[in-house]
Amino acid sequence: MNNELIIKTVETKGIISKSNLPVCDFSVNPYTGCEHACKYCYASFMKRFTNHAEDWGAFLDVKEWGEIKNPEKYNGKELFIGSVTDPYQPAEEKYRRTRTLLEQLRGSGAILSIATKSDLILRDLDLIKTFVNARVSWSINTLDEDFKSDMDCAVSIERRINAMKEFHKAGVRTACFMSPIFPKITDAKAIIKATKEHCNWVWLENLNLRGNYKPVILNYIAERNPGLVPLYHDIYSKNDRTYWQELDAEMRGFCESENLPYVVNDDSVKRAFDEPPIVVNYFYHSEIKKSAGKEKHNGRTA
Repeated sequence: MNNELIIKTVETKGIISKSNLPVCDFSVNPYTGCEHACKYCYASFMKRFTNHAEDWGAFLDVKEWGEIKNPEKYNGKELFIGSVTDPYQPAEEKYRRTRTLLEQLRGSGAILSIATKSDLILRDLDLIKTFVNARVSWSINTLDEDFKSDMDCAVSIERRINAMKEFHKAGVRTACFMSPIFPKITDAKAIIKATKEHCNWVWLENLNLRGNYKPVILNYIAERNPGLVPLYHDIYSKNDRTYWQELDAEMRGFCESENLPYVVNDDSVKRAFDEPPIVVNYFYHSEIKKSAGKEKHNGRTA
């Protein structure tokens, strides 16, 4: 854990919030802030609501809440755990807020969708298995551990894939969330080949640059990959979508050669359970993601 991390406990009226995201009914975030400190993290917008002066990745609020009243009311509803934080970041080993949430929801009939970059989630595999149609996704946008370490403080890609394997073997639906795809850096084909035997879905999402982290990423590209500066300028200053259109066509052809279903922004993928995995292109869903910023920090009473 980061020795400079500022951790405090905060009381919250409710931990489950009605969501404006199209992928779920409710969102759940047991923490505010995230130790993984991803340089490209869209969730850094949360600082506008929490008034933290610290850099993103340098603070963590550990949420405390009471018993969830009538958890059965979430029967058949999809709860997205980790929309603006990683529910299995290192602090979870000590504070167990995500574990507490799962224990309170056990037997409720809620459909869980959990997003993480961690293998700490293996601790809760037996509990997560008790939720019907639970789904766990791991963010994997590179197989290069050095690049991974440049971008985040989470566990290695190898550990993420191994955790995915264990969940998939246990019968839990799994997804490889290839996000964000860095133009000419992320090797999408290699990642699919490395994960396709261990997941039900591969989700592809383009790198979006906005807010405070846009200059951070562009400066990184200029320093480490100066030959890519013109391409990144076209994409992120001129709003040129040519690269994504070409990658879309390339991935479509690749998936056809690998006998993998390939769809674009298709909600029908939620019904997929079996191999081979469905590859889903989310390159053009920025309009959908605009709604993410509308989610409230404290949420409704659970």
